[in-house]
Amino acid sequence: MEINASDWKNKLSPEQFHVLRERGTEKPFTGKLLQNKKTGVYVCGACGNVIFDSKTKFDSGCGWPSFYDAKKDSVKFKKDFRGMMIRKEVVCAKCGSHLGHVFKDAPQTPTGNRYCINSIALNFKENGKGKTNDKKRKN
Repeated sequence: MEINASDWKNKLSPEQFHVLRERGTEKPFTGKLLQNKKTGVYVCGACGNVIFDSKTKFDSGCGWPSFYDAKKDSVKFKKDFRGMMIRKEVVCAKCGSHLGHVFKDAPQTPTGNRYCINSIALNFKENGKGKTNDKKRKN
């Protein structure tokens, strides 16, 4: 079942809606997850799809959270012709929400990629906490 625009507006804050559904960008160096150093996973802020493992996060100095790899099949890529250059847009494979862009300009990483992601487009689930990382319990 696909969610329509009014349902997204009810589910997301105005700032989240602008970035995730209208392909906006938050201001650099303002995101709540930019300096996060905890161990866990980063999930899509719209649908909860697991996108990144904290092990792939690195400080690129660009002003947005940066990762060198995404979880297998968690994202899709689209050509983005907005602005002065062609970029590769990163969208959630589950709900199609805009997350940010990926650039091949990080030779210091294992993949050479820099996923430049809007902090507001993600939620963080710390290892051992939250629904995303709960293990099945034996009764």
